[in-house]
Amino acid sequence: MIPAGKLANRALVHAILAAASFASIFPFYWMVVGATNTSADVIRGKTSFGANLIANIENLLAQVDVGRVFLNSAGLAVVGTVLTLLISSMAGYGFEMFRSHVREKVFALLLLLLSIPFAALMVPLFVMVSSAGLANTFIAVLLPSLASIFIIFYFRQATKAFPSELRDAARIDGLKEWQIFLYVYMPSMRSTYAAATIIVFMLSWNNFLWPLIVLQTPEHKTITLVISALTSAYTPDFGVILVATILATLPTLILFFVLQRQFVAGMLGSVK
Repeated sequence: MIPAGKLANRALVHAILAAASFASIFPFYWMVVGATNTSADVIRGKTSFGANLIANIENLLAQVDVGRVFLNSAGLAVVGTVLTLLISSMAGYGFEMFRSHVREKVFALLLLLLSIPFAALMVPLFVMVSSAGLANTFIAVLLPSLASIFIIFYFRQATKAFPSELRDAARIDGLKEWQIFLYVYMPSMRSTYAAATIIVFMLSWNNFLWPLIVLQTPEHKTITLVISALTSAYTPDFGVILVATILATLPTLILFFVLQRQFVAGMLGSVK
């Protein structure tokens, strides 16, 4: 028989896990339920499914060009993710593989830059993109995030687990450094790339403040800007807002479930 003390500990652990699971799942449940109800039902706190889903979807389609908005968000997220992973992984690889007396100083400076809040950089960045004639363009949204300091740090730390024997063998076979990176390093670090893909895609997809500053015309709006505009209406329709929120959540949710195993492996620093 299991001692009473162990049973009590197990019960306490399961109670804590149940409470944490409820706190994590309930907002998603509320979002889905609210999308099927009227705005008045959402305000009243109705927690059961309603029959207003089709009407909410029709109202959203009447107010928002959903196809264009999703295309804008998807284009920024996909292109930004690919370029950020390529540039940041090359930088992380270079910081770890090529040694020099100034390497650590430069890397320490990059880490120091992480302490600067984005709010302090908004005005200089906007002045720069405006001076370059890039205001109200997707390029202006992408440029500041292409060399992500956090992702550079992440890849440098992951590169520490990259077997040096593979690099030496590739050099013996006559491969140049860019070929080693492209044909040896990248396939070996696919779990790291998968984890970084989820992180960067979510950040790009959910990016709000910088696109709000740079993108000034309706045809350039992203899903986060549209949801913000819906919530700032004089009489917001919460059913419509929750439908838009579900649509905004789906891409990142699908991506995470597709890459979740590689994400866990990548966060643990495994190399295959």
